[in-house]
Amino acid sequence: MKVTDVLVHCLENEGVEYVFGIVGKETIDLADSLSRSKQIQFVNVRHEQGAAFMADVYGRLSKKVGVCFSTLGPGATNLLTGISSAQLDHSPVVAIMGQAGVERHHKESHQYIDLVKVFEPVTKWSTQIKDAMTVPAVIRKAFRITKMEKTGSVAIILPENFAAQTIPDKPLPVTPLPESVPSQDTIKDAITLLQKCIKPFVVIGNGVIRQDAFQELLTFAETLQSPVTHSFKAKGALPKYHPLNFFTFGFNENDEVLSGIEEADLLIVIGFDFVEKLPKDWNKKKTPVLHIDALPTETNEYYPVEVELVGNIKKTLHLLNQSEIPAKSWIPSGNLQEKIKTAYQIKKPNSQTLTIENVLHYIENYFSENTIVISDVGAHKVSIARTYQPKMPNRLIISNGLATMGIAIPGTIGAKLACPHDTVICITGDGGALMNFAEIETAKRLGLSFIIIVLNDSMLKLEVQQMNKKFGKSYGVTFQNPDFVQLAESFGIKGIRASNLGELENILKETLQYLEEIVLIDVTVQN
Repeated sequence: MKVTDVLVHCLENEGVEYVFGIVGKETIDLADSLSRSKQIQFVNVRHEQGAAFMADVYGRLSKKVGVCFSTLGPGATNLLTGISSAQLDHSPVVAIMGQAGVERHHKESHQYIDLVKVFEPVTKWSTQIKDAMTVPAVIRKAFRITKMEKTGSVAIILPENFAAQTIPDKPLPVTPLPESVPSQDTIKDAITLLQKCIKPFVVIGNGVIRQDAFQELLTFAETLQSPVTHSFKAKGALPKYHPLNFFTFGFNENDEVLSGIEEADLLIVIGFDFVEKLPKDWNKKKTPVLHIDALPTETNEYYPVEVELVGNIKKTLHLLNQSEIPAKSWIPSGNLQEKIKTAYQIKKPNSQTLTIENVLHYIENYFSENTIVISDVGAHKVSIARTYQPKMPNRLIISNGLATMGIAIPGTIGAKLACPHDTVICITGDGGALMNFAEIETAKRLGLSFIIIVLNDSMLKLEVQQMNKKFGKSYGVTFQNPDFVQLAESFGIKGIRASNLGELENILKETLQYLEEIVLIDVTVQN
């Protein structure tokens, strides 16, 4: 059987449902093999960057591995941004790329660059097939590595001359990943540390979402009775109005939660990735840390670990909950929780201005708890991280590790394929929207249904704010937009314009009743 047929059988063996990509000369054999798969649907996209973003968000939500592919040269480098984003946000993604035949690798050659080296800095593993017989082993290893904590991306390079070679069809068996837990002595050390402290503060990160440790976290927090805050990517881990919820931290400015963290004498940090926010920005007093994570901590002077509980987070918290966790009930001073609710506009404001915060409140009010919101990057991302409170964990997707503009529209496609029965809402600025707007054709062709809200202000608002603050003026950060309603209709989807809050409310109510298509809402934001 030819190599690409075996490769596809290996992907099927791993449970792959979708492969996102664009076919090129060096990958036509792989496309031909995919065409015969009864399990895998090939999603041909409009830009390789969109393919990587789709695989990223699909992987986050489905708990499976997202797979994307491209041809060599520019096709592969177009994947680079999305693969880097998946790596820093710890999404399980495998990228398969075509390459020139090995006979061309030793000399200057058309479209040839060393892709293994290109992708090494932005993946957990970057490798090239050097022997066709190794394909089953390489695929098995790739999927195993990408799903190991911390999850991330893997790059596989397939030279053109191997694609049609004949090898035995022998996918390797899929075996479960081993899961470790801390020793009982370490658990006892953690309990002793908790007994000694007076004001512990719990800090939750993305690892809690990845390892489905929500119920165990809730039990732990309610037993400890101490305040809890979470990173952008752990939103929804606690209910909105839970008495221990001190909401989100990790902002560059007006990070209100920090005053509460500074009162603590112990930080209990659970599943937090330093890529979200370095400890020097939120632990300036170098408060002692109880580290709970799947991996040992990185060395950092602002992260002074007293005890490390290293192992599966869900099982580790379960072991802690079976121990004698002392109650450490305390409240940060200055009525901090109410101050955060006001500053972050978590309470619905009285204003009827068409702001992103009011848009978010309408989404909270009208849409079900299963609704998935995808945020693009820009000033609105900060507002979403502050204001929006998803009703469940892993229902808000924010690009935070690489903070990648353009992820929202292709990411929404990945989300809808991962969760076909859930409502998906894409919130994007006009800058991010036009980066990958062409993928609307992909979504329309697939017959998907979701909502796109384009915040239209003809500027890169975050950069405008930053430049005005630093220089008193801005430059190079404004532009003109097309008519988004007409643009949407040219793609065969419904386009609607909302110029005030009342119009937006009516549109959202009506859209909920017939959400069997893609609807784009052009929202003129009032600055």
